[in-house]
Amino acid sequence: MPSHAGHAGLRANLASSRAKRDLLAYAAAMVQGRRQKNLILILAREFASKLATPMFVVDAAGDLVFYNEPAEDVLGRSFGEAGEMSAEALPSLFSPEDLEGKPLPLEELPLGIAIAARKPAHRDLRIAGLDGRKRVVSVTAFPLFARADQFVGAVAVFWQQPSGEAP
Repeated sequence: MPSHAGHAGLRANLASSRAKRDLLAYAAAMVQGRRQKNLILILAREFASKLATPMFVVDAAGDLVFYNEPAEDVLGRSFGEAGEMSAEALPSLFSPEDLEGKPLPLEELPLGIAIAARKPAHRDLRIAGLDGRKRVVSVTAFPLFARADQFVGAVAVFWQQPSGEAP
């Protein structure tokens, strides 16, 4: 029968093995770096999936990570069909323009401002949904931070104006 000291040594070895395994898992996650989604983005996606208001979630590069089911009605296609998109593809895909019909580049869109300036922004604009229909929408976007100095992405909440489709 092993001594009490033997049990303590075995527990210490097991604890050490667990600590090494956890450290290796952490190191592997750090090596993957950008390939892993930030916890804040995961939580934002989960929040968006429960929200009744249309919402986009983008990462720090501005790439679309997710949009929720209510956004599908405004955008004209489900996220499952559209999938993740690069920041460069978003403006050309939805053809955003001001209410006078002037095309808006990403840096003039609320989401672009939230990404570049890392501050909230709001604007009414016209988009062409993926179904080809034009719509007037109000968009409010704000940046997401893991810590005060760690920008991880942004969200945009938007809704179609009561006037419905744009002319």
